[in-house]
Amino acid sequence: MSLLEIENLTVDIGGHPILRDVSLSIAPGEALGLVGESGSGKSMTALSVMRLLPEGARISGAIRLDGEDLTALSEPAMCRVRGARVGMVFQEPMTALNPLKTIGAQVAEVIRIHRADPDPEAAARRALTRAGLPPQQFPMDRYPHDLSGGQRQRVVIAMAVALRPRLLIADEPTTALDVTTQAVILDLLKTLAREDGAGLMMITHDLAVVADMADRIAIMKDGAVVEAGPTAPLFRAMSHPYTRSLFAASTHRPERDRRPLGEPVLEVREAVRDYALPRRRLFGPRPLFRAVDGVSLAIRSGENVGLVGESGCGKSTLSRAILGLEGLQGGEVSLVGRPFSPAAPAERRRDIQVVFQDPYGSFDPRWKVADLVAEPFHLLRPRPAKAERRARVEAMLEAVGLRAEDAERHPHQFSGGQRQRIAIARALITEPRLVVLDEAVSALDVSVRARILDLLAGLSDRLGVSYLFISHDLHVVRAITDRVLVMKAGKVVEEGETETVFAAPRHPYTSELLAATPDLEAALAAREAATA
Repeated sequence: MSLLEIENLTVDIGGHPILRDVSLSIAPGEALGLVGESGSGKSMTALSVMRLLPEGARISGAIRLDGEDLTALSEPAMCRVRGARVGMVFQEPMTALNPLKTIGAQVAEVIRIHRADPDPEAAARRALTRAGLPPQQFPMDRYPHDLSGGQRQRVVIAMAVALRPRLLIADEPTTALDVTTQAVILDLLKTLAREDGAGLMMITHDLAVVADMADRIAIMKDGAVVEAGPTAPLFRAMSHPYTRSLFAASTHRPERDRRPLGEPVLEVREAVRDYALPRRRLFGPRPLFRAVDGVSLAIRSGENVGLVGESGCGKSTLSRAILGLEGLQGGEVSLVGRPFSPAAPAERRRDIQVVFQDPYGSFDPRWKVADLVAEPFHLLRPRPAKAERRARVEAMLEAVGLRAEDAERHPHQFSGGQRQRIAIARALITEPRLVVLDEAVSALDVSVRARILDLLAGLSDRLGVSYLFISHDLHVVRAITDRVLVMKAGKVVEEGETETVFAAPRHPYTSELLAATPDLEAALAAREAATA
């Protein structure tokens, strides 16, 4: 008998169909991977199981957990199911955690609500220990902001498994994590599900992750399951065209029309950045933490350079110094042959722009696209007239694959990939010499990511703009960059041509990063060997 059985599940909101006759099953101890692009219905399927659908949603079909139809339960009855029999791990732990409560109190709250435990704090300690946060090293009185991204995700996992639920749902649980932390979190989820004999529903757009994690896979498109089956046979056969398109997008590498590289547009010489830590004694000296330690690099005109490393290695601190947002305690940053720092005149910032991971967070939601893209014009001297500004905005929108009439729309009217195109248009509107891309494609599904990488490669070849790619995703770095730098503990431990570094890493840390990176072919080969 299946642990979870979804039969002909249909959901519509305001008469618009969201899910169409979805049928899935998960056996005890089995991992099911739910794969598809953004908007395919993956998360809506999980929310249907949890009965957390938006207001106005209408649902039909059956969702049976251990034979009990969850769609027939009242809300009080479902409250007893959530957390106790079904646990959920969300994509962004900071939105799933209460910033005003300690991590121990939040895990203990799950236990206290569902079970008359004489010592919920002790049970919370056990749950945190199982999730890799033993209280001896991570006291339960710490708050979410005291922890790293991976540690916060472990707290969310501890809350989800505290009562050893029968079903565990993980919705993109590793999207914002670096490769080594991602590997640890994925291994933790597999171990906990195996120890508890629970079913695992893994929702992701990363085919390499799902190939390693899932026993079976269901491919979703437009609210329906278009293909399903055991992992290795499904990927080897790929009978549906949509499955084949996802596979092609996951391994896509943009074609480059490489031109001869020009003079350096960015030079960083022996950069040092220290942060003051809290005093250990009331009147003692403030200890310093060295986030960037003697880093040097150069990027030439038309060159794409990758910067990789785990969270906390100093990538973001270095990028802020390069962008002139923070000063250095030592060393120098030069942009187009002249020193560049926070004191540089505003007009010099036209030569360097940035694209962030979350474009929606960097947009004023009240502004129209025309105003958002034109915002950097204040850096130009003289500023272009109104008619010229509008013409340049519309031309840039068309250059990044949008329409001129999109200038009159607001950010919320676009998909995630379209918003990232708007962010790229804004970054290029001043014709900069260098663009810093900080995890600019990590939150996008594979097909949108492939299109954005093609766009960036084409713009670089056509305009001669240089890119600094800061990313956890080594597949992206390998696909788009000419050279790569590997950072660890504030230092560059390896540097070289991208293919050379990836094919024959010299530093053990680089080898560790590559080994932790999910590999689709390796995962499929391992599954086939295990069943041979």
